[in-house]
Amino acid sequence: MIAYLHGFNSSPASGKARLLGEHMASLGREADYYCPALPNSPREAVAFVEADLAQRHPQSITLVGSSLGGFYATYLAERHGWKAVLVNPAVHAHLLLRDALGPQENWHTGETWELTEAHLAELAALDVPAISRPERYLLLAQTGDEVLDYREAVAYYAGARQIVETGGDHGFVGFERHFQTILDF
Repeated sequence: MIAYLHGFNSSPASGKARLLGEHMASLGREADYYCPALPNSPREAVAFVEADLAQRHPQSITLVGSSLGGFYATYLAERHGWKAVLVNPAVHAHLLLRDALGPQENWHTGETWELTEAHLAELAALDVPAISRPERYLLLAQTGDEVLDYREAVAYYAGARQIVETGGDHGFVGFERHFQTILDF
């Protein structure tokens, strides 16, 4: 099963989530694709994914996490021994999102909410200081990411398989070119 975890203020309606879901459906594998709407609370988001995947009883799980979803995927991969594909992932999200404290709006749903110190504390509790088994990870990063410094992810996922492309952006231009790589992984 491929479980796609969307980023901050995003949803299953994001471009990457939809493209990957459509690709899985084109292969007749829509039942092997899971993309939940994640709660705004990091603690609740991780608990929701864990509980929902446990109910589905998949034999194997590969997480695909974009941005904040990559942060969650790393935590879950470490906790459960799952594989994870990280797409322009947030590293140490509690530090990264400090500047975003305050009112928020989901880009797809229009839902408004507030990012608080309590959310940052939840993120800090989920932070993985260092990955334990780099072979479980595949990093997809683009140097033109205007939101995150790709070099932090390259250093953090040292030893993991890494595909670092020059240019691009935070949305990861050409994500669909990597579908077979993700499935092979």
